[in-house]
Amino acid sequence: MSLRQSVDQQRIEYFLQQLGKRFTKPGRVYLVGGTSIVYEGLRQQTLDIDLTFDIDNEHHGLFIEVIRELKEKLSMNIEEASPANFIPLPSGYRERSQFIDRYGKLDVFHFDLYSVALSKIARGTEEDFTDVLSLLQTERLDMTNLAQYFDEIFPRFVATSVKQDPFEFKQKFEFLQSRASKSL
Repeated sequence: MSLRQSVDQQRIEYFLQQLGKRFTKPGRVYLVGGTSIVYEGLRQQTLDIDLTFDIDNEHHGLFIEVIRELKEKLSMNIEEASPANFIPLPSGYRERSQFIDRYGKLDVFHFDLYSVALSKIARGTEEDFTDVLSLLQTERLDMTNLAQYFDEIFPRFVATSVKQDPFEFKQKFEFLQSRASKSL
């Protein structure tokens, strides 16, 4: 169990400001999962800041060093994470990543929320389902499109997933659809 403080919207914003000040090279940072949910005000807090990034190879080490420094200085859990660690990514995910703001020379985005939702469904905790339902209820996601992306990735999930039973993923998706139809 971590002794670091959980993070809220204000702490995520402060982290991004500090990251932009300390890392002075261009690049892209993508907020992932619960970090996006909290940043958008759909949940009060999360245990850590999950992100992925696109930084030139020559500056990669420096970026990691800055992240480690901020992790300690701000007493935050900061983890590199991507929906691609859990599911095959649906087509067009890069184009659907939503721009948030520029911090120094870093452009910050929300990782494609459809990919995030599908990875949350694959994990399938109660908090994950609540997060996806929040995204649907606030119209950041559309259930028809979410179902299309599920149908697109499911065959690849079946062919490549060693971590999880594909049919369990399908059951979780159907459970989410049922809950969404009752709450939307």
